[in-house]
Amino acid sequence: MTAAAAHAPSWYAASASEFAAQPRLQGDEQADVVVLGAGLTGLSTAIELAERGYKVIVLEAQRVGWGASGRSGGQLIFGYGCDISKIAELLGKEDARRLFDWSLEGVDLIAERIAKYGIECDLRRGHAHAAIKPRQVEELKAWQDELSGQYGYQGLQFWNQERLQQNLATERYRALLFDPRSGHLHPLDYTLGLARAALALGVRIYEGSAVTAVDPGAEVRFRTAEGSVRAGFGVLGGNAWLDALVPELERKIMPVGTYICATEVLGEQRARGLIANDMAVADTNFVLDYFRLSRDHRMLFGGRVSYSKLPPPGLGARMRQRMVDVFPQLGDVRLGYVWGGYVDITMNRAPHWGRLQPNLYYAQGFSGHGIAATGLAGRVIAEAIAGQAERLDLFARIPHRDFPGGKLMRTPALVLAMLWFRMKDHLP
Repeated sequence: MTAAAAHAPSWYAASASEFAAQPRLQGDEQADVVVLGAGLTGLSTAIELAERGYKVIVLEAQRVGWGASGRSGGQLIFGYGCDISKIAELLGKEDARRLFDWSLEGVDLIAERIAKYGIECDLRRGHAHAAIKPRQVEELKAWQDELSGQYGYQGLQFWNQERLQQNLATERYRALLFDPRSGHLHPLDYTLGLARAALALGVRIYEGSAVTAVDPGAEVRFRTAEGSVRAGFGVLGGNAWLDALVPELERKIMPVGTYICATEVLGEQRARGLIANDMAVADTNFVLDYFRLSRDHRMLFGGRVSYSKLPPPGLGARMRQRMVDVFPQLGDVRLGYVWGGYVDITMNRAPHWGRLQPNLYYAQGFSGHGIAATGLAGRVIAEAIAGQAERLDLFARIPHRDFPGGKLMRTPALVLAMLWFRMKDHLP
């Protein structure tokens, strides 16, 4: 039996609160609901169900929060991985408005759970989308008008270059769209906090317990190397790490590597000289940069993508250069940590949530918007299991296509497609 892998060597893992290792599943057990994955999706589902009185078992192949849930940029943003206009094309404007409002519920749900369960995870309010080129400035203005006029979201603030430089010490950006409702947090601490909450509610979490087979039926059965769990309902929350366990889900997503570096400690004065209001920032390129400050006054800077299981060569130097392109004043600063992880993207970047069988549910395809949307997914799936499926049924209506090329060729095909978007990022 292979032991659970350690967390990625990230600043998050180095700074996270202690969390006791959970046992492996050994033997056969029974539950009302069995959940694959002890990340944000699985734990959110487990909490929602346990609060309703269900007996829940969560099976995790590695450690709690080992995947994207504990490695991500930690940016808490409204919406989904695609623009809401894409969802309007797929479902119509009325249903797109409902999904948009629910995404705001996902943002607010974070603060609710932090307060309810006493989770310490450095939640900070304030997030900005940043424009680099003149056309992107106009796109930000149009987006603000769309969200305000069609979706009733009035809180966004457009900052021109002069205004943004009062809070962001860089010449790279021409404008920002600032959202005081969104923000950022320590994703691993938040995930571990959810796990503690789930345990306190009676959920059983088994680490080092990879699911090797899913048997459908009147009762679903999730099997591992050393045991199994039978339950009336099953939930698949493996996302980018689901691999070939459920081929019909795997074909709908592509794991894409993304990377983050953390500088050495800058000190509070120098750090706040870079981002005075402590907001998180993401630019609007297709292959984007995103960054924020840590609680111990480091710059956390993310970007780059890869489509293989290997990190790009010279990753640290490349990440550092991207950071210095935004903040030349960090040219003398060393990196303390560099790490990566995988996000699960869909072809249209819209969320892929639904059922495989009447009692077998899934949520995947968060496409880089997982901090808030995973919590919403957990609530929506729990509602459906409890008999209120209206919201899940609407998400399930979003059409999704398989990635072209099959198992062998879909990655090369995606790489070729991404070349166009990289080229577009460089257009004026």
